[in-house]
Amino acid sequence: MRILVKIGGAQLSDPRSRSELARAVSQAQVAGHQVILVHGGGDQIRGLTSQLGIEDRYHEGLRVTDAATAEAGLMVLGGQVNRQLVAELGAQGVPAVGITGADGGSFTAAPLQRDGVELGYVGTVHRVQSALVESLLADGLVPVIATVAPLDPDLPGSPEHFYNINADHCAGPLAAALGADTLLFLTNVPGVLDQDQRRIPALSPQDCAALRTSGVIHGGMIPKVEAALSAVAAHPGGTIKVAPAEGKQAILAALQSGTGTNFTPDS
Repeated sequence: MRILVKIGGAQLSDPRSRSELARAVSQAQVAGHQVILVHGGGDQIRGLTSQLGIEDRYHEGLRVTDAATAEAGLMVLGGQVNRQLVAELGAQGVPAVGITGADGGSFTAAPLQRDGVELGYVGTVHRVQSALVESLLADGLVPVIATVAPLDPDLPGSPEHFYNINADHCAGPLAAALGADTLLFLTNVPGVLDQDQRRIPALSPQDCAALRTSGVIHGGMIPKVEAALSAVAAHPGGTIKVAPAEGKQAILAALQSGTGTNFTPDS
């Protein structure tokens, strides 16, 4: 099975969490699965922009990215976070290669706008070429993908800086284009919880809309659910789950029916 795992910067901010993830990838490989990692790094970007005196601005949860912030995002995502994760995978015996959208032309960005608000160097996935990722997987390597990419050359816009693509939003289009059987959003919660804090095993778009209206899905769970639903739309034939990130068996556990929340199309 080919599994694309999206992991957030919060889960990669300390050595213990990185080590657990690396062991989870190792266990999944031993079980015969191919693993692709897609990571964020919002907390780490905030740390660097704070040091540099760059003001953080957001619109609907998306970082407004001027030229200075774009440079910081590239340094953090394509550098610090990516390199640390690749190194930890290697320490656990998992050969890995860190890439951005620019490597092998793996994916390009299109500028993103929300409600007419200019977000700067914030993008969406525009075009994916799978050749490099396929080559890495064929050689038994784990691609570790930082979600920064150059502007697609066929699109209007400013090409001077890499575009920052929200990792949650990037995961669905990449999973579809790279032929992943399963997309896992690994996070710090056991799944989507109901009003009694019990895990909900499965959700459709209609279910999610009702739970948002009632306030059950709120706060930090909203962007996770939106990303999962976008992934269902982009990759309707795949298995899409939000599942807990903890433990050296996290990936294998997330494949089981008793773990996490599975997202399905409306019937």
